[in-house]
Amino acid sequence: MNGPVPVSLPGLPERVDIYEVGARDGLQNEATSVPATVKAEFIERLADAGLTTIEATSFVHPKWVPQLADAEELLGSLPRRDGVRYPVLVPNERGLDRALAMGLREIAIFASATETFAQRNLNRTLESQFEMFEPVMRRALDAGMTVRGYVSMCFGDPWEGAVPIEQVVRVGTRLLELGCAQLSLGDTIGVATAGQVRALLGAFTAAGTDIGSLAVHFHDTYGQALANTLAALQAGVTTVDASAGGLGGCPYAKNATGNLATENLVWMLDGLGVQTGVDLGRLVETSVWMAGHLGRPSPSGVVRALTS
Repeated sequence: MNGPVPVSLPGLPERVDIYEVGARDGLQNEATSVPATVKAEFIERLADAGLTTIEATSFVHPKWVPQLADAEELLGSLPRRDGVRYPVLVPNERGLDRALAMGLREIAIFASATETFAQRNLNRTLESQFEMFEPVMRRALDAGMTVRGYVSMCFGDPWEGAVPIEQVVRVGTRLLELGCAQLSLGDTIGVATAGQVRALLGAFTAAGTDIGSLAVHFHDTYGQALANTLAALQAGVTTVDASAGGLGGCPYAKNATGNLATENLVWMLDGLGVQTGVDLGRLVETSVWMAGHLGRPSPSGVVRALTS
């Protein structure tokens, strides 16, 4: 069987935009660095499969994430394609300087919804993290860039436990007010359930946030990523982050296992009759190819099922 039988459900969007994070969020968690040439081919293969937004890398200091030390080399080797975007993560003004020097047009910034993770990941307090983001946002917007905001630990924190919904909304709203065009709500350690997802999205819309500006980013630690995604789609979300082959985690949170696998997402959406523009067969081939370079099988259930 090469694909699911499509049967639609009421209340779902006609199309979902997949924000592919495998090349950045996926590979940054690898124990060893993947050569830039392999990363470039990975991204090219993802684009060939129909993915149009592929987060390529991060301008983080190599000391903190050595796997992404080749950001300039990688970006310089990627051919530009009409309709395909390669945003990058920018942690601070130094990272923004590098993005501007390369003439990039799309960046993302990364915030925390909790005090402890802000201190561990950003070396900032929950409040002072915005002092770091404000000049980045101001300069990026002045340069005509589009900025995406990530919020991590939206549903649970390994040190603090459950995260108050109003705290997540406060952090996310601040990022939107600074000028972020889109806000990605992250379940960094994969503890969310569908009811939590609906409650958080409802709290954002009750606070005046346009549901169209929200995206979701789920990890599959407890096997809930697809259920949570469906809940988000039923609430009106139309952008979902995913990682080819289920690669990734978070180098600063040991409980963060792999991201939602893009193949698992596409299988579900194909089965629901929701358009993505992604060729599942080519995507599976790409993840098998990358798994070969990493020396281990893909954790994606769909990849395993279609290649067994």
